[in-house]
Amino acid sequence: MNDFSSPDPRPPVHVAIIMDGNGRWAKARGLPRIAGHRAGAEAVRRTLTASVELGIKYLTLFGFSSENWKRPVDEVSDLMGLLRHYIRGEIAELHRNGVRLRVIGERAKLPPDIVGMIDNAETLTAANDQLNLSIALSYGGRAEIALAARRLAEDVASGRLAPAAIDEDAFAARLLTAGIPDPDLLIRTSGEQRISNFLLWQTAYAELVFTPTLWPDFAKGDLEKALRDFYGRDRRYGASVGSR
Repeated sequence: MNDFSSPDPRPPVHVAIIMDGNGRWAKARGLPRIAGHRAGAEAVRRTLTASVELGIKYLTLFGFSSENWKRPVDEVSDLMGLLRHYIRGEIAELHRNGVRLRVIGERAKLPPDIVGMIDNAETLTAANDQLNLSIALSYGGRAEIALAARRLAEDVASGRLAPAAIDEDAFAARLLTAGIPDPDLLIRTSGEQRISNFLLWQTAYAELVFTPTLWPDFAKGDLEKALRDFYGRDRRYGASVGSR
């Protein structure tokens, strides 16, 4: 449970985080970029623990974008190796702690062995409900929207769906995040102030918090600070002040 005074504010149901700054963290220390990514993996562990302690039920982390495939081959290879290591080493503990894992993104671009590991991890943790963790890998928001539109078109062409039945709910049901509530709060680390093609549809009404903290340094205190900022917002969803 959270320990904020105000009185007993409810935590956001869903927090999404753009984990940025691994490379700059490593460069500032004269270390290779992969060292920053390893330190970033430790920040993931801290954030999972903090999210549970603060009462957050859904956490989505932007781990690897569709654009990240353009990075140097050696760096991508190192990242895939770190991902393998993380899945092997962390899934059993996630399961013991009641964390459900989902991975969203273009899995076909990932190495086949990693896809198999992800499938097994999702199956193992499917019934857990302490924390719903989604990790975006090989993910792009525009590609996801195009995929949902393609799925709608296929359903209409096959006769499973009438064109007049297409609405926001029908569209959202065909996104990779179907069944997951939209984020209440989107945090980006490292001082950058953009959303970088992340959850474009889902963050329509999310509160945005940008922190200068580099992702490897992100800790519970940073998450608490973002929540305090969130609690101070007046979320009107487009309505005027007097209408709520």
